[in-house]
Amino acid sequence: MPTCPSPRVVRLNARTLPPDESERSLLATLDAELIEIEGATDAEVLAAGGDADAILIVSAYLRGSVIAALTRCKIISRIGTGVDKIDLDAATRQGIIVNNLPNVFTEEVADHTLALLLAAARQLKFLDREIRQGRRSASLPNLHRLSVQTVGIIGFGLIGRAVARRCRAFGLRVLAHDPDLTPELAAREGVTGADLDTLLAESDYVCPLCPLLPQTRGLLAMPQFRKMKRTAVLVNTGRGELANEDDLAVALKDGVIRYAALDVFGIVNVFGEDGFPTGHPLFKLENVFLTPHVAAVSEEAATDCRRRAAQAVIDVMRGTWPEHVVNPTVRPWFAPGQMSGAVGSEMNRKLHHD
Repeated sequence: MPTCPSPRVVRLNARTLPPDESERSLLATLDAELIEIEGATDAEVLAAGGDADAILIVSAYLRGSVIAALTRCKIISRIGTGVDKIDLDAATRQGIIVNNLPNVFTEEVADHTLALLLAAARQLKFLDREIRQGRRSASLPNLHRLSVQTVGIIGFGLIGRAVARRCRAFGLRVLAHDPDLTPELAAREGVTGADLDTLLAESDYVCPLCPLLPQTRGLLAMPQFRKMKRTAVLVNTGRGELANEDDLAVALKDGVIRYAALDVFGIVNVFGEDGFPTGHPLFKLENVFLTPHVAAVSEEAATDCRRRAAQAVIDVMRGTWPEHVVNPTVRPWFAPGQMSGAVGSEMNRKLHHD
């Protein structure tokens, strides 16, 4: 496929996470017209992106009605991992490739998960408050050696495995629940496979790290919280909507579980330009430790994700399949048989033999 002259590239979330020099420099090699918007509403996305050749997206929504109106778009390139805010079915029907970066934040999210777990385990929020008030508690209930405790990881992908390795280094017993977990993988990673009920019943720390899908939305609600130990801690760096946050607030208030450490939320959009409301009960409870969706943040990751997402746009514009196609059954509307590369060769074979 010949290089598209002056493609129009729309960059969403350009105010909350602006493009950096590496992203701009790469897109400049296409002589691309770069349109930078936030994309807070469907109307704003359509006004700028209706005739876009490519869309780069961080945390905005691309709903089916918007995607159906993208008449020239060849690729939606996610600057990150999760694609639950992109209507993949609509993109596939429209013949638009969707690319993401499944391993770009693995180390950062695993580190932050352990930071939250350790903060909960050592009761750092409580101790910080105590010393600021000139007090030192004589006893600390529920303070235990990690080597006698168990962590349960729901979802054993790249991040789940990275968290497991860190937990094992601290001496924690690790249970893992994932439909794709094989005995061989469990043995190699030093974890024990478990069904969800067993994991909930035996874990001192529960870490949901599975993708947000229709079947995992609200995976942890009051029935599941009641299966957990009363001393258990929920550590969520996956997606806020994996837990029913209203039920979680009640469970924490009523002592169904002891504590929660959260970095992700369905109740608020922490990327809102004007801040976000804090009226939900989770913000009022003392037995909750909160961070504002920063588990994936590091200077290295910030550069890497922008660069790789921009490179995916360049690949498609130049007739090569990008790094990681999320919708591999897509039949691109723009002459897929001419696209090259190792991934492209296999996908082209499938396209021509279906």
